[in-house]
Amino acid sequence: MGIKFSKQGQGKVENLSLQHHLMNYLSKKFYIRNLVSKQRRRMLVAGYDLDMSYITDHILAMSFPAERMRAMYRNPLWQVKSVLDMRHQGHYKIYNLCIEESYDPSHFHGRVESFPFDDNHVPPLHMIKLFCENVSSWISSHPKNIAVIHCMVSIPSQRRYVGYWAKCLSFPKGVYNGSPEVKLPIPCRRELQRIRLYDTVNTESIFFVVSELQEVPSQLYRPSMERTRSCCRQFKSGYESSNSPRYFLSFVEGENEENKSEVEPRFIVQMDTECSALYHKTCLDYNFEKPLPLTGDVRIIFYAKMFGGRLFYACFNSAFIKNSLIQLRLQDLDKVGKKGRSICGPSFCLELVFGPANAKHSFSTSSEDECPRYDSS
Repeated sequence: MGIKFSKQGQGKVENLSLQHHLMNYLSKKFYIRNLVSKQRRRMLVAGYDLDMSYITDHILAMSFPAERMRAMYRNPLWQVKSVLDMRHQGHYKIYNLCIEESYDPSHFHGRVESFPFDDNHVPPLHMIKLFCENVSSWISSHPKNIAVIHCMVSIPSQRRYVGYWAKCLSFPKGVYNGSPEVKLPIPCRRELQRIRLYDTVNTESIFFVVSELQEVPSQLYRPSMERTRSCCRQFKSGYESSNSPRYFLSFVEGENEENKSEVEPRFIVQMDTECSALYHKTCLDYNFEKPLPLTGDVRIIFYAKMFGGRLFYACFNSAFIKNSLIQLRLQDLDKVGKKGRSICGPSFCLELVFGPANAKHSFSTSSEDECPRYDSS
């Protein structure tokens, strides 16, 4: 009985090894992994061709470590494990940023941390803070430790959030003078008043869905919750907004002759007024009869149809809106495919107009055009 069981186990190991060799051969033969990784750097090590690259001596980025058939076009998990055990045995930790995919942490000796967010979207700011603190703690605990990080893609909105994170950091004076201080922005409520797509072609309407990332008690992952959906239609002469231009008093910090900091007032016109230049291009508009209040991490997806036919989308955080306006060019939008490009003219721009920060009622004159500063808690 024992001998028979041993033979079955040996057969399974041989079959598994055969599958690994077969998938590795096919992926190399048809360059499948290279096509998927596109322009990303690849690393040749121990006879393996892997989609991974050292960002620093202690941070390694890679694509998802896949099993079974997905290993034909992603990093095979067993190859990733082999390379990491060979080069960083006992001193690596995997950081999985994918909500859609997971694997048994025991493959990597249990050293796996999960910070999940939706594929092709952005993580909430609080998660970025927790992630960075975890990575910093691991790396600083031993001089040989490295962090191995993977998600699925990189998109303009993710790069936008890297910029947000940079604004949350303040460094002590001097070089190598300690870790930066992290100050996340205080949650800020903004009222979305209008969505405009400037210079559109080959279409008379575009549908959209606005959603927010919602906090769930005792859960790190924040699902997206729809707030509204509607349609932008062609802007026509004679259909201007009846609201008069609104001006807000904002303040800029400057220095006087004595090199002392002072606050200088200035007026800024909110850019929701109509002008003749708009009639030179086709514009699709949606004006909210009742402005939509939004707080925190927001996502707006645009569709060719009410259900399906996604064109592109964008993510942003309400605390970083400046002058009540967000303007995004085509290269600032996420996952713009052939259909999305076909409806965008050469001067295409997405414009989102908001009311003042933390407004108590709509269309009010206010000096609070910017959100409150940062919370160090």
